[in-house]
Amino acid sequence: MANTGTPEATGELTHRQIVTILAGLMLGMFLSALDQTVVATAIRTIADDLDGFSLQAWATTAFLITSTIVTPLYGKLSDIYGRKPLFLTAIALFLVGSLLCGLASSMYELAAYRAVQGLGAGGLMSLAFAIIGDIVPPRERSKYQGYFMAVFGTSSVLGPVVGGFFAGTDSFLGAAGWRWIFWVNLPVGAIALVVVYRVLHIPHHARDHRIDWPGALALVFALVPLLTVAEQGREWGWGSGRSVGCYVVGVIGIVLFLLAERTYGDEALLPLRMFRERTYAVGSAGSLIIGMGMFGAMALLPQYLQIVKGSSPTMGGLQMLPLVIGIMAAAGVSGTVITRTGRYRIFPLTGGVLMALALLLFSRIGADTPLWETMLIMAMFGAGLGVNMQPVILAVQNAVDPRDMGVATAAVTFFRQMGGTLGTAVFLSVLFSKLTGDIRAALADAEKDPAFQRALGDNTSLEMTEGSLSDTSFISSLPAVVAHPFKVGFSDAMSTVFLLAAGITVIGVVILWMLPELPLRSQSGMRAREEAAAAAPVAPAPAAGPTQS
Repeated sequence: MANTGTPEATGELTHRQIVTILAGLMLGMFLSALDQTVVATAIRTIADDLDGFSLQAWATTAFLITSTIVTPLYGKLSDIYGRKPLFLTAIALFLVGSLLCGLASSMYELAAYRAVQGLGAGGLMSLAFAIIGDIVPPRERSKYQGYFMAVFGTSSVLGPVVGGFFAGTDSFLGAAGWRWIFWVNLPVGAIALVVVYRVLHIPHHARDHRIDWPGALALVFALVPLLTVAEQGREWGWGSGRSVGCYVVGVIGIVLFLLAERTYGDEALLPLRMFRERTYAVGSAGSLIIGMGMFGAMALLPQYLQIVKGSSPTMGGLQMLPLVIGIMAAAGVSGTVITRTGRYRIFPLTGGVLMALALLLFSRIGADTPLWETMLIMAMFGAGLGVNMQPVILAVQNAVDPRDMGVATAAVTFFRQMGGTLGTAVFLSVLFSKLTGDIRAALADAEKDPAFQRALGDNTSLEMTEGSLSDTSFISSLPAVVAHPFKVGFSDAMSTVFLLAAGITVIGVVILWMLPELPLRSQSGMRAREEAAAAAPVAPAPAAGPTQS
């Protein structure tokens, strides 16, 4: 088995070799994608057990900061040192962080260990796509990338199910149930380590290089305050002193980063010359904007199902199954068509339009909308995701020099993640700024109903509204007629957010309209680099031979 993934000297990998490597990559991606949804479901239970309810957001923020910052680092370093050692490092760091998270005794410890997890998670997604770019020609690549979309979609369903199960279990094998949310990563990660170590063998030619440490430090200086205020600004106040301080430091960091990238040229973390390539620039900008609409909207769907429809986290996860089916079906169809025709530009545009239409339809659902209608819209939204994400990555990988495969792939992932962070922060801010007013308006309408007045008893609507929204579990304990206006208020506030997300997604479609359609190369990145190395002039000193990485 050790040589299963070794490429033949005169050709591309076989389908069987590719699928074998793909298994290890998907396990690594699954770790990262599943962890985020599992923790989001169980974080309140974890915070209660660690007596840190007011600190729970930092567990998410710490993971987000480190995973976002290291994404472009993994891309650049893998171009220099090879994919395999970096991917193995990413898995190992993620597993160490998972082990420590399960041992945390306070929210401060959990936040620190989540940061360690993030150091690994930042490389799992982007490196997996880069490795596929190495071993599969662009013309064939989309049908394999569809498997990755299936992992992404499946995690969005399994996450709430797994998170709800462990969070609802007081003790499992002698430890608090929530600790297994992190420890369940260990056997999956161990298998991924073994599989990747044994089957991933991509020739890597050593080359002279400088590491852009000034750019990396400047990126940290820029992103830490900006990501922190994106996550915490709603509680701090967007115009508070702390928020303004983060804006100022972040802008200074961006300026320093641009100066460092200009100084380092081709050795830069994100070489500025690559933005002169139209496909790279459009793909990065489109990913940023589409990411805002996509992740911001997906953050609200579980809330709608749990708060408005009264579903448990586990049931809410299962009810999102149409989203996964839409992703998998659309990704499979688009991958097959791209492979047969070599044309990809239509798919990001179609996906963006489907997502915008689905978000517009989401904005019209209310507390009394039948669940089956919502699930049909989920399927449309999933179809849009399935034909949007991977063709953009394919287009960028096809357009750049194969030597820049890692940094280009990481850049698209980086900008999409940044967009998702900004979108989630903005949308949740809009949601909570409207929520109290919409609930009060719904309660005012309900007070005209004698049935509501009888069920309300001695309580007043204002007393019920004030101070209640930090914990929405009280809604499920109310009589149905009293709970209904609260659900109406939530759905009305969410409708505004979905409408905003639809508008942002339309902007993303306009940007992607400028995406050029280039002929898809018939060579994998690995093969193209080998030919380029063979054709290069012979250096005076003996060149370093290829290493298996």
